[in-house]
Amino acid sequence: MASSPLEVKSGPVDVLEIAPARWSGRAAVTFDSSARVCRMETRVEELHALCEWLTAEAGYVFATLVVEESPAESWSLRYLFYAPSGLRAEVLVRTEGPHPSVPSLSDLPEGPSYDWHEREAEDLFGVNFPGHPRLGDFVLHEDWPEGVNPMRASFDAARRLETRESNPRWRAPLILSSPGSFAMPIGPIFSDFAESSHFLLETVGEDVVRTVPRFFYKYRGLEKLAEGRPLDRVLLLAERFSGNAAFAHALALCEAAEEICGVEVPQRARVLRTVLAELERLRHHAATITGICHSTALGVAASQAALIEEDLLRLTCQVAGHRYLFGALAPGGLCFDPGEAQCERLKASSGEAAQRLAQLHSQLRYSSSFLDRLEEVGIVSREAALSYGLVGPIARASGVSRDLRKLCPYLAYETCDFPVAIQHEGDGYARLRVFFQEAQTSVAIIRELLNELPSGPVLAGAALTPRSGSAWRAVETPSGAAFHYLRLHRDGTVARYRVTPAAFVNWHGFHLAAENFAFQDFPIILASFGLSNAECDR
Repeated sequence: MASSPLEVKSGPVDVLEIAPARWSGRAAVTFDSSARVCRMETRVEELHALCEWLTAEAGYVFATLVVEESPAESWSLRYLFYAPSGLRAEVLVRTEGPHPSVPSLSDLPEGPSYDWHEREAEDLFGVNFPGHPRLGDFVLHEDWPEGVNPMRASFDAARRLETRESNPRWRAPLILSSPGSFAMPIGPIFSDFAESSHFLLETVGEDVVRTVPRFFYKYRGLEKLAEGRPLDRVLLLAERFSGNAAFAHALALCEAAEEICGVEVPQRARVLRTVLAELERLRHHAATITGICHSTALGVAASQAALIEEDLLRLTCQVAGHRYLFGALAPGGLCFDPGEAQCERLKASSGEAAQRLAQLHSQLRYSSSFLDRLEEVGIVSREAALSYGLVGPIARASGVSRDLRKLCPYLAYETCDFPVAIQHEGDGYARLRVFFQEAQTSVAIIRELLNELPSGPVLAGAALTPRSGSAWRAVETPSGAAFHYLRLHRDGTVARYRVTPAAFVNWHGFHLAAENFAFQDFPIILASFGLSNAECDR
């Protein structure tokens, strides 16, 4: 039986020693020491075996799939991986023709983690993945014309498409046929500020047997919009497709551009970037705790958590000029320097927020009616979390100790010593505890870094010199690991921009928690994931 990712005995460093001989004649292996990336180009026929070896034996974890179309219908598919050592790996395959075809990896032990990536590539690029159990009807809903792939070079985004008429005879594919079973649709329209999404629950009585999620009602074509645009315009897109993690996504894009262009970020900016990333995480977790309390009809606790969230939003605006940190980042550093007075305010106010959250957590721990709705509800096992490649607090609540701030340290995380919040039950209460613990950790990191904040500039002295090239960066957003791939033309405009947010990965595994629990538990399980639909739809 193959080992689960991150559980292998041989460390990822062995790849650099073993891969050239192990895959001699089957893959060209090179290593970029500056980017700490091991690159392996192979034939389509070898892809399945190479990716299985890389994850099951070498200890790497699948991150994302990047599809690129070159002139004359030439295609490259780049499978990106990361490892606990901080090393990264790329597996590259090339194919030709108007209808590219690459074997599906969905039958591997960690095959579910490839599932949505392949479905997305099939919808947007028209890449076929033989062996995949279900392709089509994913990003592009039924009103899109057949045969249209909006990420292809031939697609004209300015041309209006004819809306396809719905089939009145269409029925949702169901698996239950026993007496008393029925299908309950939830969404896509919700009250309040909830974003569009649809969940089809197949139930027998009160027990949900199957959950089928459907997203992308607000697919915005972020990656298509980025093509041919200057970097500063794409930065606006990166920080605006998800208010929950605006700073984190903008940071990933900036770091990728800085790697391509060889820009050195000043140390003060690196530290302040880390502080602002943790401030965003703290605010996000307060909002998620608010949602969990609200879902259980705990009105007073929800109001207390919402007040903490609002105070953190106001603090962010006072320090950075925007409640969601829009406009804070620039390639090469930051667009502002908060100064000593604002840093002191940030330390004091974040510390106060930590105390209020600790008090709220203490009160919730002894509320039996609240715990009854969360404990042993919405369980995601560790094995399922590993198989689906879940990330962030959702994975850590199921005992998967993956945190890019520790696994692949960036910014000032290299010098911070902090614990990774881990729970093992995998239920709603475990997820709540992780959110509370990570909020306290964020405050500790903020205060530690501000106490030793170096002097100096916050923006690189030299302007960003455009270069052609590609890079990809991984950041730990509030919801988990996110991956940004960037390729620039020689004039500095964007040739390809690929974003894989944490919500895209974690929504794929949501059905694991929602199935085999009572129908009335669904909104609570939904809140305990703390995910954004807009971040997934992008």
